Amino acid sequence: MSDLVEIVFKGERKELFLNPLQFPFQVGDYAIVEAERGEDLGQVNQTGPLLACKGSPTELRRILRKPSAEDMRRYLENRQLEQQAFRVCLEKIRAHGLPMKLVDAEYQFDRSKITFYFTAEQRVDFRALVRDLASHFKTRIELRQIGVRDEARRFGGYGMCGRKLCCTTWLKEFEPITTQTAKDQMLPLNPQKLSGLCGRLLCCLMYERAFYREILAHFPKLKTRIRTPRGVGVIEKIDVFRRQAHVRHEDGEEEILREEDLRNCEIVTTK
Repeated sequence: MSDLVEIVFKGERKELFLNPLQFPFQVGDYAIVEAERGEDLGQVNQTGPLLACKGSPTELRRILRKPSAEDMRRYLENRQLEQQAFRVCLEKIRAHGLPMKLVDAEYQFDRSKITFYFTAEQRVDFRALVRDLASHFKTRIELRQIGVRDEARRFGGYGMCGRKLCCTTWLKEFEPITTQTAKDQMLPLNPQKLSGLCGRLLCCLMYERAFYREILAHFPKLKTRIRTPRGVGVIEKIDVFRRQAHVRHEDGEEEILREEDLRNCEIVTTK
């Protein structure tokens, strides 16, 4: 089987490609690959046998060649042309009065297509805009609506943890995240601390959710009144790592009970 190579394009768009000619790629090398129509140029992001777990070789396009000095010159020119295309598209969006925010413009390497990425709160009828852009640039135009998380992925950045954003390094799909995820982990519902650069809830809230839910299933819910050997109290905190419950009694004293101790406690129902 031909080697597989993962190529990353502008905006952290990653795809797997076959390497039938067995080019000796290393991470960081550039490669020219087959595109839907024509050719594209990207950078090697990963090589090796582990890539076989990411996709079926029968569904993949091929790496065509290593780029020449002329190819790299054209590639850098495309980056400059994208800035011009962005400004033109922005002006035409305003002229058409469309409720959309232009995020980025991306030339395919052979300049047979320009893709414009945008965000919008609802679906936008941009057919007239596409015709206008195609008439101006004399090439295929694609307008692709993305979400605010995809916007953050395209631009990249660093999270409050000090590391690069997960969506730009390894996270492929976005899971739906609600405030219940934060509640499950007993986190304060502070939007500034729970939101990422995209303005949405942090993706990393999902990483430990299953662990918390598994442990909390063995404890009564917070604010539950229970009767312990010391008396009746209310569970006000659960330490999932130590597997302990903090019970506050009516006299203000706190009692810490282990998970196994709670099995001998009675839940007090209020009438």
